[in-house]
Amino acid sequence: MSSHRAESGAEPSAGGPGDPGHVATAGLSLSPFRGLRYVPDRVGTLAAVTSPPYDVVDPDRRLDLETADPHNIVRLILPRPEPEDAGDRPDRDTRYRHAARLLAQWRQQGVLTADPVPALYVYEQRLHGDGPDTLQRGLIGALAVSGREAGVVLPHEDVMPRPVADRVGLMRTTRANLEPLLLTYRGNGGAADVIERTVRQEPLLATTTSDGTDHRLWAVTDPTDLAKVTRDLATCRALIADGHHRWEMYLRLQREHRHLPRSPWDRGLVLLVDTARYPLAVRAIHRVLYRLPLDRALAALGDHWQVKDVPGPLDAALHALADAKHSDANAFLLTAGDGTYRLLSDPDPALLADTVRTDRPEEWRRLDATVLHETLLDHTWRLPDGPDDIGYLHSAEAAEAEAARTGGTAVLLHPVEERVVRRLAEQGVTMPRKSTSFGPKPATGLVLRSLDLG
Repeated sequence: MSSHRAESGAEPSAGGPGDPGHVATAGLSLSPFRGLRYVPDRVGTLAAVTSPPYDVVDPDRRLDLETADPHNIVRLILPRPEPEDAGDRPDRDTRYRHAARLLAQWRQQGVLTADPVPALYVYEQRLHGDGPDTLQRGLIGALAVSGREAGVVLPHEDVMPRPVADRVGLMRTTRANLEPLLLTYRGNGGAADVIERTVRQEPLLATTTSDGTDHRLWAVTDPTDLAKVTRDLATCRALIADGHHRWEMYLRLQREHRHLPRSPWDRGLVLLVDTARYPLAVRAIHRVLYRLPLDRALAALGDHWQVKDVPGPLDAALHALADAKHSDANAFLLTAGDGTYRLLSDPDPALLADTVRTDRPEEWRRLDATVLHETLLDHTWRLPDGPDDIGYLHSAEAAEAEAARTGGTAVLLHPVEERVVRRLAEQGVTMPRKSTSFGPKPATGLVLRSLDLG
């Protein structure tokens, strides 16, 4: 386990020169870059060419985005092969080449153009709801890539090889960072002061996406401001909030190009948010067990869990799940999408002792995601963690609908607290993949980084 100090502005130790992920910095190193941005006159609206991050775009949403504008960024982050490219059996390489060709065409046609000078970008999201607005501000830049051993960028979730390989192939072929990762840090105020002064100026762009979120972007190019950001971030480290597979992609591509001096592959596009100023919301990511009907799931539990019916609709059932979590016991909400709900709680301690690995901290062993994967999915239900058996959905409503559509079982979770995520990450302990969903997530398509621009 790591012995690094907590994420509080204290200086973390860095990996040594022989480490693959070594970067010559004590903390975060965020560099300006020449952003590649849409030219408003060449597209319908800026909102029509943006997309959520690639891993939360479901098939229906993907089609909507593709038809919203012929230049929507989803055509690059989730490319489809052109018919003449496809042959009898489309493969990933074909899709990557198609994305690279599209990116080159859009640049040649003036749909995308590079800003004239390198900049850090202040990015603001404001979501209007029934209550107070949700406001998030941060800095988009090219962050020095370093491995876990450096203790500068802290992952908190495990990754799967297949999504990493997919992102590696896309980035290697397009030679571009197409969407920023979301990272959080705790600064000393310098970078935040630059952000607050910058947002009083006229933005480079402003748009409102279909979910009601206002997006604004500014460029920071003043050397004094850039130096102030650098000094602040040099004493900080970051937690990966969203983008673990893409961070692993950065690391893999950095290793592939380690022979190049001052390689552009040594940096990756990120959005850094100071959660001392702008706390993120943490939501659960739910599971749908496609090949396990609810009656079989319940029958396999034996007498090792307490199971009780809870009344719907979904919001009321989720409140029952939240109430069960107040006792700090493990609890899950199961539904087949038919309007009925079962609350699964209070597992037999002997079962947990037999099924949950013991080489991790007790706090990790008690996580709902840990118990779900190690005790229920692996031991009780014996389900492989692959896309044919388990789906991961970011909303309870979508999970419920997917269970109804497939005849499977939705397993709804209560979100884990951010402080728990950070504590485990600081110890070098990762949670099961797709354990958390931090937000709001940055929109994809507002600013890209082309490695050909340095």
